[in-house]
Amino acid sequence: MGDTLEFNEIYQEVKGSWNDGRLRFSKQNVVYKSSKTGKVDNIPAGELNLAQWRRVCLGHGIKLGTSTGHIYKYDGFRDTDFEKISEFFKANYKVELTEKDMCVKGWNWGTAKFSGPLLSFDINDSTAFEVPLSNVSQCATGKNEVTLEFHQNDDAEVSLMEVRFYVPPSQADERQDPVEAFAQNVLSKADVIQATGDAVCIFKELQCLTPRGRYDIRIYPTFLHLHGKTFDYKIPYTTVLRLFLLPHKDQRQMFFVISLDPPIKQGQTRYHFLILLFSKEEDINLTLNMSEEDVERRFEGKLSKNMSGSLYEMVSRVMKALVNRKITVPGNFQGHSGAQCITCSFKASSGLLYPLERGFIYVHKPPVHLRFEEISCVNFARGTTTTRSFDFEIETKQGNQYTFSSIEREEYGKLFDFVNAKKLNIKNRGFKEGMKGKIDEYSDSDDDQHDAYLERMKAEGKIREEGNDSDESDGGSDESFNPGEEDDDIAEEYDSNASASDSSEEGDESEDESAKKKKVKKVKVVKERKVRKPRKEKKKQKDSGGPKRPLSAYMLWLNSNRERIKSENPNVSMTDISRRAGEMWRQLSKEEKEVRQEYEKELRCQNVLIFSLLLRESKKSGAKKDERKRKSAGGDKDRERAGGNDSFKSREFIETSEESSSESDRKSKSKRKKVKPEMIKIIIRRSISR
Repeated sequence: MGDTLEFNEIYQEVKGSWNDGRLRFSKQNVVYKSSKTGKVDNIPAGELNLAQWRRVCLGHGIKLGTSTGHIYKYDGFRDTDFEKISEFFKANYKVELTEKDMCVKGWNWGTAKFSGPLLSFDINDSTAFEVPLSNVSQCATGKNEVTLEFHQNDDAEVSLMEVRFYVPPSQADERQDPVEAFAQNVLSKADVIQATGDAVCIFKELQCLTPRGRYDIRIYPTFLHLHGKTFDYKIPYTTVLRLFLLPHKDQRQMFFVISLDPPIKQGQTRYHFLILLFSKEEDINLTLNMSEEDVERRFEGKLSKNMSGSLYEMVSRVMKALVNRKITVPGNFQGHSGAQCITCSFKASSGLLYPLERGFIYVHKPPVHLRFEEISCVNFARGTTTTRSFDFEIETKQGNQYTFSSIEREEYGKLFDFVNAKKLNIKNRGFKEGMKGKIDEYSDSDDDQHDAYLERMKAEGKIREEGNDSDESDGGSDESFNPGEEDDDIAEEYDSNASASDSSEEGDESEDESAKKKKVKKVKVVKERKVRKPRKEKKKQKDSGGPKRPLSAYMLWLNSNRERIKSENPNVSMTDISRRAGEMWRQLSKEEKEVRQEYEKELRCQNVLIFSLLLRESKKSGAKKDERKRKSAGGDKDRERAGGNDSFKSREFIETSEESSSESDRKSKSKRKKVKPEMIKIIIRRSISR
């Protein structure tokens, strides 16, 4: 058997949710590291005094107890792991791994036992369930009842909110109430914050970025109290994961970041980070509310009763001593401007990204901390708005993606060297000989890698500079970029005379199509030339009465020679026949394209004739309208002379007059000549023949 035993996908229950991680048994200690938070449980081998093997919902689990009273439970083992773990415990820890059965009767009465930080409910000496007292947020008593309320966990799908215990009256000891005794045992180990006594020290009016506002921070021995004008927060030191001290890019301010798990809550808002902003120029004289003997005994020289210095140094020093956590500062990374951070944007908010020795942290809205061990790969992407910036994408092993955008292009080299030195998997990295790096197990490469994105950005910058030089100088020449030649190519592609050229040239120039396509692609790559394509003209609607468009010279020749080519090549497909016909056509000499010229001549004659006919019709209709107006004006004068006798006309006279007027209108409409397309065709043919 080896010196260590390692197990992956081992789960730890935290307030109703299962967090996976890795568990390692060694001769010196037992170490469990959570994959979600990175928190490490380190149990020295000399403190182990209890080891139980139990059947749980996720297979099998181990319950470990220490001499200091702490209990650790890990689940997710297989049935076959029992033998090797039992032998390892006997050989190295001198502790026997015993099997413990759980009670599954479903009874709701039994015996409550307090063993360290656990409240176990036993039925006939078998444990039915256990309640970690650290999860209790409130304990209330009634006449014969004790109510336990629990902390909520946002990650748990179903949370246990409340449990009530009925405590029967005891006749053995009348001096002590059993309900109060039960409640005192719960409160002695519960995570119930009670602000009793004086604070160790108080920092007034500190600027806090998350949650936003100014707060008085009162430092107590077991928790941190934030007192603001609107909200108050009490943060136990057991919920503090990490401490960060980060310099601002302006070198005049400092960030002090406190990572929390579980987070502090305000309604539906969760704050996983507490961020304080300090000015480097602000100093303070601090006096602890403790005697010198108590300070020396409690903090072992880490703090003194009277201290003075910068405000951010005093806050970080006190927090480090009380929380007993290391303070993380930026490493050796330096950006293009000499700062230890990079200006970028995350979720439409501008902030600072700090590359650390073991991860990245972004401040401040929203704060993000990513450890290297939870990063699957990183990606350098092109900026969406401008070529002067790029995006830095981080993808975690859980499938989450974080995009830090609008990073200056000058920061790329420094950031890439840092990522490469930390041996992170770069998604869009190329390959180059001579560079030795970490071979990722998901990569298909067997060789070493180089940065393809950096080479592409350099090439684009070079092309951009060459384009700017050619725009400024009229007579400048360049070997790889010739403005004159590219202008000719564009004229050939988009020239307005191309539509008026003979259609038979398409067949003659079929061999140059591939070359033209390459030239057009070259124009698209050089974006800085700003060569705008002319707007495409709207497609003209085909005139149904116009002459049919003639076939090209190539199509006329192909129709007359297709059968001959088929007979010469009987077992050849239609594609090969077309290819063979194209080769034969290219060998022929150019001829006059008279079909196209005749078509254009007919089209011009037709347009002139249609215009003249329409003009003549408009003149006729205008003359008729004038005549109608004159007649109507004359009729009005006659009626005026008659003295208004129209009102005395009989009914029969009115009906006959209306019928006669409608018949005259129909006759005048029928006499109008309509120009039909067939007539236009006949006139066009006659004009052309003349």
